[in-house]
Amino acid sequence: MEKKNATSDFILLGLFKHTKSHLFLFILVLTVAIASLMGNALMILLIHRDQRLHTPMYVLLSQLSFMDMMLVFTIVPKMASGFLTGKKSISPAGCGLQIFVSITLGGGESFLLAVMSYDRYVAVCHPLRYPMLMNWQLCLQMTMGSWSLGAADGLMQAVATLSFPFCSVHEINHFFCDAPMLMRLACADTTVFENAMYICCVLMLLIPFSLILTSYSLILTAVLHMRSTEARKKAFATCSSHLTVVGFFYGAAIFIYMRPKYYRLANHDKIVSAFYTIFTPMLNPLIYSLRNNEVKSALKKWLKCTDSKRQ
Repeated sequence: MEKKNATSDFILLGLFKHTKSHLFLFILVLTVAIASLMGNALMILLIHRDQRLHTPMYVLLSQLSFMDMMLVFTIVPKMASGFLTGKKSISPAGCGLQIFVSITLGGGESFLLAVMSYDRYVAVCHPLRYPMLMNWQLCLQMTMGSWSLGAADGLMQAVATLSFPFCSVHEINHFFCDAPMLMRLACADTTVFENAMYICCVLMLLIPFSLILTSYSLILTAVLHMRSTEARKKAFATCSSHLTVVGFFYGAAIFIYMRPKYYRLANHDKIVSAFYTIFTPMLNPLIYSLRNNEVKSALKKWLKCTDSKRQ
């Protein structure tokens, strides 16, 4: 058995090697990350400034943008500094923080997407009762519930993961601290914890996903019974953006966290992780802005206001 080591830092092997092709990919990923931060910051700004967007739907969307920004901030700076400076070490405390924040945001976003699907269900199926069924107090409670459930899961997994003794090899074959990858370095039997973590991940994904499927099944039933073609188009336009985001998020998350251990390959996990931690946060504001007339209108209004101030 390898010698135990409980004090030295971990080494993140990263996503890229120092080759010309990987340098190009690094610049591409960094550009996408910056675009993600700018796009989500712009979305939050528009929702904050435009009174027409002060509704539960857009408040939930601003929370989604905030979660995406935090996820990029948690992962990309460390990945970029490791590639540029060659200093790939991360302290146990820093590793635990990355695990906690990334799982908090992933779990929180999973439940937030379920809340957003309920919002769309009420808007399409019960439009006249929307102010009562989706009031501000309920919106705040469900938002805080999403954050709380994600934080509870993140704290539990971060503390439990770092409680194991680790062997002398501290190299993590990933570009950020991920609990399943870290478990491979443990010098103890982690079977019980890994099984518990797998069940927890399945529940954190399947429960919200089941609620989303239920909401959209009811929405589809209601839309098919609408007599007006215009009403159908409006209902589909209202929900298509959210369904696209759900597809991206749950597709990547299910691929990473719901596969059995013996099907996992580190390189595959790194690529998919890069997609949902860096690329998906960039796509979310694009999807909601390009398919949403109210957001496009708010953007045009803000640009006109900015131009008038310059003149």
